[in-house]
Amino acid sequence: MQTKDKYSRIAKLFDKIEQNMPMKSLKENAVQMLNGKILEVGIGSGACLEYYPKDADLTGIDFSIGMLELAKKKSKLLDMKNITLLDMDIENMSFEDESFDSVFSSCVFCTVPNPEKGIGEVYRVLKKGGKAVFIEHMKSENEIINIALRFLNIFTKLILGTSLLRETEKTIKNAGFSKVTSRNIMLGDVVRFIVAEK
Repeated sequence: MQTKDKYSRIAKLFDKIEQNMPMKSLKENAVQMLNGKILEVGIGSGACLEYYPKDADLTGIDFSIGMLELAKKKSKLLDMKNITLLDMDIENMSFEDESFDSVFSSCVFCTVPNPEKGIGEVYRVLKKGGKAVFIEHMKSENEIINIALRFLNIFTKLILGTSLLRETEKTIKNAGFSKVTSRNIMLGDVVRFIVAEK
């Protein structure tokens, strides 16, 4: 079963789990940093929609139809007037170069099959002077923590196709952004808040 099908299958359960994750304030802070024409990649069930202004010029993409259906229902409940939700693969986005002022992702690049290509696409569709904000979990610089991550990775890869051993910050830095800042926010340096400017 493909990863996107796995996420569609567990969409409702995943949404309930995400509603109780301890990162709500971080996601709200991230959304407040976004402006202009916004793209949220891997929007999933729309967990962050409540943090956007109702009139936000927002496009959200995901490769899971089940997740997108939940996001569409939330956007209607929130009365969001200027939102577009699309079934799209982050590795092959159909947008023109420099289409967005801001891009946001939250725990997405652990699942993208080719994260280098996905982040390259984020860079491509972001306007010059634009900002990409990432909340992502990744491999630690602490090898003791990585022992636990390697063990858990066996199960997350099997169940969801999700890797706990990505080096996402390095991938972002290698994508060509003019400035990348990062701060550790959870589990030592496993979960990081990264801002990349083009």
